[in-house]
Amino acid sequence: ECGAEIQLRIAYHTYGTYTGDNVLWVCHALTANSEVADWWPHTVEKGKFLDPERGFTVCANIIGSCYGTTGPTSINPATGEPYYDSCPLVTVRDMARAPLLLADHLGIRQAQAIIGSSIGGFQALEMALERPGFARKLILIATAAKAQPWAIAADEAQRMALEADGTYGQHTPEAGHKGIEAARAIGLLTYRGSAAYNATQEHDNPDKTYGFRACSYQRHQGLKLSRRFDLYSYLRITEAFDSHNVGRGRGGVEQALQSIQAQTLVVGITSDIILPVTEQVILWKNIPDSRMELIVSEFGHDGFLVEHAKLDALLRPFIEC
Repeated sequence: ECGAEIQLRIAYHTYGTYTGDNVLWVCHALTANSEVADWWPHTVEKGKFLDPERGFTVCANIIGSCYGTTGPTSINPATGEPYYDSCPLVTVRDMARAPLLLADHLGIRQAQAIIGSSIGGFQALEMALERPGFARKLILIATAAKAQPWAIAADEAQRMALEADGTYGQHTPEAGHKGIEAARAIGLLTYRGSAAYNATQEHDNPDKTYGFRACSYQRHQGLKLSRRFDLYSYLRITEAFDSHNVGRGRGGVEQALQSIQAQTLVVGITSDIILPVTEQVILWKNIPDSRMELIVSEFGHDGFLVEHAKLDALLRPFIEC
């Protein structure tokens, strides 16, 4: 959408056997990858909603990531070096158009369902709007029709942490590791919320005065991400998150949502503070053939990763009916 051109490479994984009418297209969240079984526990299993013996699950890594699809760590043909911070700006709409090209390449004309959580839900919405009729069913989990100022502010705080790293701007794979650690720690607060932290990070010793479990958890999670993710990919993907607005160029959010043809299941998580239930209500009220369900959970936005049994109980019947 920014007018730049790239040589597009798409990394993707499939599970199961394609029979022509059993495609379950999964759109992954922020720092995940195309290996659904790797990041979404107990979903790509026999008897679950992504059962590889029944469905043909496809997941494509998003543009801007560092897991195989074109992004900041890819080689810029004009220079012969990685893009790094010169990688073009991408939007969620760009991210949605890429897997539709992949579907064409694979000869997939229609999906039984598109499934997306968080920014993956953003992509799922855009795929349904960009190609009406491609998905018979649409499953939108902990997501929204547009990025709201609260979520954008949280992303900006994370980008400020990236920029505060003294190695920010360097064109090396090692740049920004401390910035990523801090950014992840900030992001986790919005992904989990107070109920999840209070339930899982309490001290064993109530008399302890330093060395708190919550502190070590923040540092551990930050370090984990810094070891597997790229600074400039984190930057571009959070910027893409902020770009999300299904109403842009379509007459507004309500008009865009009312044009969706797929039978839709909207799922909210009661304790989500970054994409709260009020956002899912907007989807449900405006998508014509839709219904909404709530998952009661203490795990906030990350409930879609943790509450796999509750999610399966909702998604499997919807997919199979």
